[in-house]
Amino acid sequence: MTAKTASPAGESAAMKLLLYSHFFAPSVGGVETLVLSLARGLAALRQPGGDPEFEISLATQTPEDKFDDDALPFRVVRRPNLIHLWDMIRASDAVHVAGPALSPIVLGILARKPIVVEHHGFQTICPNGQLLIEPEGIPCPGHFMAGHHAKCLRCNSGLGWFASSKLWLLTFARRFLCRRVSSNIVPTAWLGGLLQLPRAITIPHGLESTAQPLTQLPSRAKSTVVAFQGRLVTTKGARILFEAVRILLEQNRAIELLIIGDGAERATLENFSREAPLDGHVRFAGRLFGTELDAALAQSSLVVVPSLGGEVFGLVVAENMLRGLPVITSDLGAFVEVVGQGGLTFETGNAEALAKELARILDDPALAARLGQSARERALDVCDFGRMVEAHARIYRQIRP
Repeated sequence: MTAKTASPAGESAAMKLLLYSHFFAPSVGGVETLVLSLARGLAALRQPGGDPEFEISLATQTPEDKFDDDALPFRVVRRPNLIHLWDMIRASDAVHVAGPALSPIVLGILARKPIVVEHHGFQTICPNGQLLIEPEGIPCPGHFMAGHHAKCLRCNSGLGWFASSKLWLLTFARRFLCRRVSSNIVPTAWLGGLLQLPRAITIPHGLESTAQPLTQLPSRAKSTVVAFQGRLVTTKGARILFEAVRILLEQNRAIELLIIGDGAERATLENFSREAPLDGHVRFAGRLFGTELDAALAQSSLVVVPSLGGEVFGLVVAENMLRGLPVITSDLGAFVEVVGQGGLTFETGNAEALAKELARILDDPALAARLGQSARERALDVCDFGRMVEAHARIYRQIRP
């Protein structure tokens, strides 16, 4: 730690901001990525005289493992107990909570600190946080908010009635607490409309990278490589994509499927891929990061994000739009808002509808090229990183004691 020098005349002391994220690097996921980039962006903000505007501390329950916390421009505290977390909150000017985690919100209220909650899921309107009906994995029309609580309890009964009841009760608690915080941040207006929380502000997720598009689209004569990037779990809808590709292969179309990611459903999907006509047309790349991910996607013609639910923004959608790749997504509300005119959508869970949209790309290379260009332009506009950081900073300035 370096000694602090006095600020020039006219400058205020850096605002002490505590970020709380239950999950953080080296854990991999959308929340982890967004919290890390936000913390870095805020740590880089300077007052007119050059002093930092924010003094950032980050608390998380994720162990460090081999991750180098010292390389970050802010302090990271791993697995704080309640007493340590209480001390950190009391020492802060404001608290930002990634998701409606109960402990930091309750402690922040008790300490009379301004609290900002950024919503990365549906935990304040759905007991399982996914807005999905289990075990079918189909979108929920909003039973909790409609007061159909018996259906909510049955939905999660596979976990046991005690666990289901606990999730149901915690949803009430999270909603109660989030109605009393200083601000609720949502990444899409669609999510804000569902949550119906006071003092809600829409701030789209920002992307740090503005690199040039990875690749030029292949010509019509080449085989189309369709990429899927994400966790191999039921909610991500990979099976729908497999069915759509199977339909196209039965039509004797030249198409290959690249699966980037891993998860509980991988073995089932691998078995399915060995069946005709998919056999020989599917490649599982596993988890890829950095240059390996870019290299794999550079060989792809387009990216399909066929999620069945649980999406509040679509970071994979936005990242691949920024790469200049055409994207096809299910018509979930968050995806529709993010994609705009920069991609194609299909009816959620409908493999035949997805196959038709894929066929449009196969049959019209000019459309694919236009979509890739439009996708990048929209991502640069909607997901501007500097705008996202400044929008958060503006909220903290307004609530500063």
